[in-house]
Amino acid sequence: MWSARSASGLRTQRLLRSSKCLRTARGASGPLSRQKSPPHPVPYINTKLHTRNTNMVFLSRIYTKSGDGGDTGLGDGSRVPKDHARVEAYGQVDELNAVLGLVVANCPTCPEVTFLRSIQNDLFDVGADLCVPPFEGEVAGKSLRITPTQPERLEKAIDVANEKLEPLRSFILPGGTQAAAWLHLARTVCRRAERAVVTLMRTEPVNSQALIYLNRLSDYLFVLARVANDDGRGDVLWVPGASRETTQE
Repeated sequence: MWSARSASGLRTQRLLRSSKCLRTARGASGPLSRQKSPPHPVPYINTKLHTRNTNMVFLSRIYTKSGDGGDTGLGDGSRVPKDHARVEAYGQVDELNAVLGLVVANCPTCPEVTFLRSIQNDLFDVGADLCVPPFEGEVAGKSLRITPTQPERLEKAIDVANEKLEPLRSFILPGGTQAAAWLHLARTVCRRAERAVVTLMRTEPVNSQALIYLNRLSDYLFVLARVANDDGRGDVLWVPGASRETTQE
């Protein structure tokens, strides 16, 4: 297993730092090793992550007790309280990812299930982006950031899926098929994660593409839930005031 003592050179440091940031994005309890925070912000992960020749991240320790006092490490090595707005934002993205995992596990025949798995990978990118605060002088490509191509991919998927849907004539109640119900739940968690990122942006710098991605994703999950309901024909429609008491003459 990789450790600070058994490995050497720059490659080791990159792996350790990458592991620490990856752990942070997933909400684990502490850093991989008890190293001092680096004097300057470091990239979330080696840029080779985007190539087929990927540097894998090895986690040799799961608990380190470093967060027992109620703080946690960000991707740049700084430490903040566990209820910090940045931690809350990427924590909710992690929750959204878990809900999508439930969709895939419980509804293997769900429409676009392979695409949903790729979205889960994107959400890890979003969490990685959020856990490393943008900093002055940051070199493009050194930190893992969401790029415009990722929300654009969702836009294309929305356009394709929406073409065959029944026109909307009312608001839709979450439900219908099991897959649709899970997707509506994922949509609401996505909206909550989006709101958490907006809250963070009021006080700290954030890559705007991360917010855009979540906004597009919530739209995509809504459309996909309709696809799962027989292309909208099985949608459960809202009937305003359906249960109100009526005055009998």
